[in-house]
Amino acid sequence: MMFLLKRLFYILWRIWFYVLVAVPIVLLFPVLLILSSREKFYPQFFWLARNVWANVILYGMGFVPKIKMEEPIEKGKSYMLIANHTSMADIMLMLKVSRNPFVFVGKKELAKMPVFGFFYKRVCIMVDRSSVKSRTAVYERAQARLDQGLSICIFPEGGVPEEDVFLDEFKDGAFRLAIEYQIPVVPISFVDNKKRFPFSFFSGSPGRMRVQTYSFISTEGYTLKDKAKLKADSRKIIEDSLRLFQNVKKVTSN
Repeated sequence: MMFLLKRLFYILWRIWFYVLVAVPIVLLFPVLLILSSREKFYPQFFWLARNVWANVILYGMGFVPKIKMEEPIEKGKSYMLIANHTSMADIMLMLKVSRNPFVFVGKKELAKMPVFGFFYKRVCIMVDRSSVKSRTAVYERAQARLDQGLSICIFPEGGVPEEDVFLDEFKDGAFRLAIEYQIPVVPISFVDNKKRFPFSFFSGSPGRMRVQTYSFISTEGYTLKDKAKLKADSRKIIEDSLRLFQNVKKVTSN
């Protein structure tokens, strides 16, 4: 009986997630449509996404963001935000990290999602990783957004890895852009997202979602020859952070 009740909870909880994703978009549809019609309106679109949409979903699901930052993000400055990718909640949690408007670079498949996908393809930079032409277009669109003073967010694993993969290898795109535009890389670790809301359907739980943002990695003076080092350094910071939190939990539980 308990097994069936638990299964029913997860089914309803997952459905509730999609309800929370869709309802604010539907209610704010006319406003979002206007704000997504021009790139100059994007900061206002971002404000609504961050302060209304993300909050409704995170707190509505019982998730409590706990964000710690080693270094403040300066207003009006562009950054390259990177983090590990394990959950559908990563997008909402990333919106809570930075008050500065940034644009997501993400896979084109998300544009197929009902309601959410309509605005995703209007304001995000979509990439078809199987297409060289698409990957090239990503750089052009990202450069245009950086020229406007915005930041860029890329999950450098290139997608959500298999659940048994601790942290996948990073792709080059985020680091190439950071070097070409001489903008700092912001390493971010999402500590609890895989536990709280994994892609495994019958798992997860409400609770805190810890985020640790580490000291920014300056790319000043870097050239594309330094891309591999920048990528390796960034990945090591995130991997070490995740392992540290994992070990702290084991010590605490003992």
